[in-house]
Amino acid sequence: MTNTLTNPVKVSKVEVLKQKSNFLRGPINTELTDGNPFFSQDGIQILKFHGSYQQKERDFEKNKIKGEEAQYSMMLRTRSPGGIIPWRLYLALDKLCDKYGNHTLRATTRQGFQIHGILKENLKTVIADITRNMGSTVGACGDINRNVMAPSAPFKNKPEYAYAREYAFKIADLLAPQAGAYYDIWLDGEVAVTSSEAPEVTEARNRQGTGTAKTNISDVEPIYGVQYLPRKFKIAIAVAGDNSVDLYTNDLALVVITNDQKELEGFNVYVGGGLGRAHNNDATIVRMADSIGFVPVAKIYDVIKAIVSLQRDYGDRHNRRHSRFKHILHEWGVEKFKHVLREYYPTELAPARALPDFKYQDYLGWHEQGDGKYFVGVSIENGRVSDREDLQLKTALREISEKFHHDFVLTPNHNLLITEIAADEKEEIQKILDRCHVLAPDKIDSLVRYSMACPAFPTCGLAIAESERALPSVLARIRKLLVRLGLDQETFVTRMTGCPNGCARPYMAELAFVGSAVDEYQVWLGGSFDSTRLAQPYVQRLHINNLETGLEPLFVYFKNERTEGEGFGDFCDRKGNEDLRKFAESYVSELDETEPKGKRKDVRHRVTLSAKSYEMLKKAVEEKGASMKDIVETALEKYLE
Repeated sequence: MTNTLTNPVKVSKVEVLKQKSNFLRGPINTELTDGNPFFSQDGIQILKFHGSYQQKERDFEKNKIKGEEAQYSMMLRTRSPGGIIPWRLYLALDKLCDKYGNHTLRATTRQGFQIHGILKENLKTVIADITRNMGSTVGACGDINRNVMAPSAPFKNKPEYAYAREYAFKIADLLAPQAGAYYDIWLDGEVAVTSSEAPEVTEARNRQGTGTAKTNISDVEPIYGVQYLPRKFKIAIAVAGDNSVDLYTNDLALVVITNDQKELEGFNVYVGGGLGRAHNNDATIVRMADSIGFVPVAKIYDVIKAIVSLQRDYGDRHNRRHSRFKHILHEWGVEKFKHVLREYYPTELAPARALPDFKYQDYLGWHEQGDGKYFVGVSIENGRVSDREDLQLKTALREISEKFHHDFVLTPNHNLLITEIAADEKEEIQKILDRCHVLAPDKIDSLVRYSMACPAFPTCGLAIAESERALPSVLARIRKLLVRLGLDQETFVTRMTGCPNGCARPYMAELAFVGSAVDEYQVWLGGSFDSTRLAQPYVQRLHINNLETGLEPLFVYFKNERTEGEGFGDFCDRKGNEDLRKFAESYVSELDETEPKGKRKDVRHRVTLSAKSYEMLKKAVEEKGASMKDIVETALEKYLE
């Protein structure tokens, strides 16, 4: 890889467009009032930087009458460092999604909210209202630093959590675009100030790096310049031992390091994680971040600027499938990366500090904050906040927000925490949750609790297969299969995406389904429960109708060969795909006759037998040489005559 700014090479159309956009203004500023219900292809690319994607209603597209016009709408995503959603902002989002959207909110896997279904003519109104209610959407999408994640738990007696949240905001400010296009377009030049930027952040952004390579290259956009970054850039801050942010999946991750007095000393730094890929393209990769050392707190802004500047200068601006930061680490290796980094930050990094093992935390249920108050974690299945017959989650959150004025915090696994709850408020808040059928964590199937899915159909233009709408039934079928196999209490992390871009981070899951065709999924196995190991592709295409057939051999092998306390992901990783495939190929099901591949032409119903009856049936099969199906049907016919 060469420095693409000092050694100009052929660049993609998007790079030319960014350069000509007048720092992300054109062509949005003119297309907003052109009378069309959609933005142009150029407009779509610049719109992303402002936190919005143009989408089509794909269910409608599939069924529309020939000649009927497409239905365009916009998805809008908040930029919420650390997942903080002030109560005023939440109520604004709740009202906006009803008035201008599809009556739901979608919690993302990076601690933001999305509103779907906004018409182009209403987009300016919605963004302005969000901004005036302590929110923002700038930088939530696009070739720029995205939302900075941090652990969601609001512990007041654990300073490391406060440091993580503090620096999530500061780093978000450090890397926010500076040219003012957002306010010019959506608020007619009015600058809505939700909180003042820390002076140390302003000073750090404006100072030039001390290396031979420049970190600051423009007076208007000091760090980004006229072309911004080659692709999106994702940052997370973790607390030692707490991997609720999926640390290793980020371009840049920091781990808070404190001394014995719980004072902030600095951060361990990790670089080069990323999960976006494409099917049948080995040049696209999934990769976990590497540790590169420890940085004292006084130098952390300089190191962050140096890392972002290196990606700005060396990232591929020609092939967008090869432009993420992870490709630099993959091709250079850590040592070369650290060598080039010293051109921007000349000081050699200190060795990383020792850390405890990382564990996944979801913080569902009631917890003490450490200051006499409480927070409660609420599960949002697949991130969708809505009201339906069996669950009125949207109503519950609105009522709690209106009555108690407590801020919410979104988690990186699209759940939500209600914070700052006084002891005398607990009972009333719990009553609201109960009345609206919001389940406590011990009432949620653990497969559901630890699962994630991306939105996919009907809104995402990249979706190949269903995800959010399919996962509930998939998990129900998996649970039934586990029960039939005597694995009633087993659980593991399951994730599903409608395409290989990996928004729900499937490649870290113990079991993952990645859309590869209509109703077909690539299956990945062997990630860890704590999200500290990559999964591996096991099957390229599993039809959804063959779910049980595909998974039964794996679960049986796991049941028979697991070591004590071994989880499903650890088992699959220990055995390896070759061994798993070998077992599956020779496996003969004892639960059911082998069903034909592809779509079922008949409907088959399953009945659970007692252990005694099942053993009798197996013995009859051996003695009579007939199939289980034939024996059962013959017996039933005689009994029912």
